Formats: sequence, structure tokens, C-alpha cells
Amino acid sequence: MEASIGKFFESVGTFFSGGDSIPWCDSDIVVGCEREVAEAEKGSSDELKSECLLRLSWALVHSKRSEDVQRGIAMLEASLPRTSDPLQMREKMYLLAVGYYRSADYPRSRQLVDRCLEIAPEWRQAITLKKSVEDRIKKDGVIGIGIAATAVGLLAGGLAAALARKK
Repeated sequence: MEASIGKFFESVGTFFSGGDSIPWCDSDIVVGCEREVAEAEKGSSDELKSECLLRLSWALVHSKRSEDVQRGIAMLEASLPRTSDPLQMREKMYLLAVGYYRSADYPRSRQLVDRCLEIAPEWRQAITLKKSVEDRIKKDGVIGIGIAATAVGLLAGGLAAALARKK
């Protein structure tokens, strides 16, 4: 009995905390990737520059700082039209989906992750992200319904109290 109660409270806690399996990135990793990009700009091959920028984009969209996430989204959106390699296109779309997920733009994130899954239907990272996105959309819907139900209840209670006073 105690185990089932513990699981219940754990699931409620996870519901409200939004526990997902998408990794976070600390600012020191972002700084390291920025340094790497700056060094690569000093005459490295285009391939190395591209790899460094992709790592920086990864770090930015996985950052806990919303400014970093927005910067990562902007970098990825700017580089997407110039991407011809399907594998890099898939990676960048996935990272964009993560960025939009972190920015709470769940419909846009779902759209991008669906495009990734069209390219690679068995890609576990994309499948996990899609589940996280759908869970957040459901959670937001449940919270929205709860807020609306509370508002309706308060309104009905207020009307009932007002009618009771008139009598």
C-alpha cells in the first residue's frame, strides 16, 4: 500500500515538475563551445567550423538560460537553408525541436520532430522528444481545463451567493 501511495505522489510530482529526459547543459560547456568556435574561425577547415558550430548549437538549445536557447534557435534557423546533407538537416531540425521545446513552443517542436521522424522513423532521440512534447501538450491542456473549471466554479459560486442574498 505504501509503495502505491509513493508511486502516486511521485507521478504527481513529475507531472507538475515537467520531468523529461532531455539533457540540460551548463553555462561552462556553452563557454567552452564558444571558445572552440572562435579557435576554428582562425583558419580551420569548413568541416571543422561546421562541427564546432553544431556543438555550440547543441549546447545552446540544451542550456538552462532562455537567452542561450533563443540564440541557439536563431543560429540553427540561419544555417538550415544552407544545409544540403540529409543527416545534418535531420540533426539541425532535431536541435531546433529541442530549442522550441525548451522555449515552450510545443506545436512548433512537434512539427519539427515529426519531420525528423519522417527522415529516420526509428530514431530514439526523436521518439523520446516527441513523447516529451506530447506529454507537455497534454499537461498544459489538463492545467488549462483545471483553470477553466475553477473559474466556472467560482463564477457559479458567486452567482449562487448573490442569488441567496437577494432572497
